[in-house]
Amino acid sequence: MNKSLIHFIVVLVVFGSCGPREQVSKDVFEEVNQAMEVKKLSEAEIIEEALIWGDSISMEAQQQLVSNLQKAIAEKGVAGAIEFCNVQATPILKEVGQKYGIEIRRASNRYRNPADQPDEDEKPILEAYEYNVENQIESEPNIQKIQGGETFLYTRAILIPVGFCLSCHGDPQKDIEPATLEKVNSLYPEDKAQGHKVGDLRGMWSIRIPKREVVKRM
Repeated sequence: MNKSLIHFIVVLVVFGSCGPREQVSKDVFEEVNQAMEVKKLSEAEIIEEALIWGDSISMEAQQQLVSNLQKAIAEKGVAGAIEFCNVQATPILKEVGQKYGIEIRRASNRYRNPADQPDEDEKPILEAYEYNVENQIESEPNIQKIQGGETFLYTRAILIPVGFCLSCHGDPQKDIEPATLEKVNSLYPEDKAQGHKVGDLRGMWSIRIPKREVVKRM
């Protein structure tokens, strides 16, 4: 068993044994169980489907953000694209969430937007991804149950893929142009997303997938 898997198991076991959880809705619980029985689905099959679906949704969201960001850069330059991220990124993710009946966002300890700070469900997983990057261990997508098993939390690490990303997230002394840095600092006074290098952890995708939505797909 590799170090990454061991670390995830430790984090999830410890996390699963502490902290409050929302009470399971009896109606939802019965609805899902009835659907599972009719379709003869096992819990393992549902989790696997949720993982596959999380991969697909996160990739779709990422492609939408990247394509719109590239368009903004082409039209307004890097500094102008900062405004796009500030105004349009959240609505794009909200639209994806509404399309599939899920909640999707990005979470990071080195956030640019304070709204991207991890919550109690996300913190231990994000820390596990940070551990993996620091120790050069590949991070795999992860899924776990929350809210009494009614919801799956899917996560996937977001790494800095190429040098161009450093024009917004790199060393402010050498990678980020003055006009871009001025725009970042004016729109995000609490910014912690500077000083990255290629391969660094930028954050993670966080998708809350209702179990009943997964069962409907199967």
